[in-house]
Amino acid sequence: MSEELYEDDQDLPTSSGPRHPMAARFRGYLPVVVDVETGGFNSATDALLEIAATTIGMDEGGFLYPDHTHFFRVEPFEGANIEQAALDFTGIKLDHPLRMAVTEEHALTEIFRGLRKSLKANGCKRAILVGHNSSFDLGFLNAAVARCDLKRNPFHPFSSFDTASLAGLAYGQTVLAKACQAAGIEFDGREAHSARYDTEKTAELFCGIVNRWKEMGGWEDFDE
Repeated sequence: MSEELYEDDQDLPTSSGPRHPMAARFRGYLPVVVDVETGGFNSATDALLEIAATTIGMDEGGFLYPDHTHFFRVEPFEGANIEQAALDFTGIKLDHPLRMAVTEEHALTEIFRGLRKSLKANGCKRAILVGHNSSFDLGFLNAAVARCDLKRNPFHPFSSFDTASLAGLAYGQTVLAKACQAAGIEFDGREAHSARYDTEKTAELFCGIVNRWKEMGGWEDFDE
């Protein structure tokens, strides 16, 4: 399937006036870091239990920084499979009185509403998912969107940026904790496997790699 089919999304918001530099950096896409915690590995059958999305901003010098994080604990959809091993790994307690989970539809609707505001502010036409092993997160996101029959999904349906690959190139590490350590980013293993924590650390890692590339002269600003 050709990527060009998704390049001119006129239904998505864009800002008027001078073009924001972020719109030129990734061909009109706004990077949004996403992490999901789930009840297993199969996006079609296993529950989505947590989702977080961190938007990426750009300062006047053209350097990226983590901007705003949206986070929700999610109720398993009806009939969802949940492996005990997955709960043991993430430490998620579904019956915890303070879990305050919401439906998939509520979580995604609120996240998408926030992302559309960020798209408009940055003059971008579509979000592109950034994730550590991004195909996993994108698969669960797309499956939840399909279950909820949501329209106007701001994310590109199949393209993504994978920080596991980027960190392998930049630091020779593909595990998130080890990549952060190599990049000089503090990482607390006790906080890992929370969607919010992992998303925010992945955002730091992504920004650090892109900014380092810019500092090394590997990127020159230009308009298409």
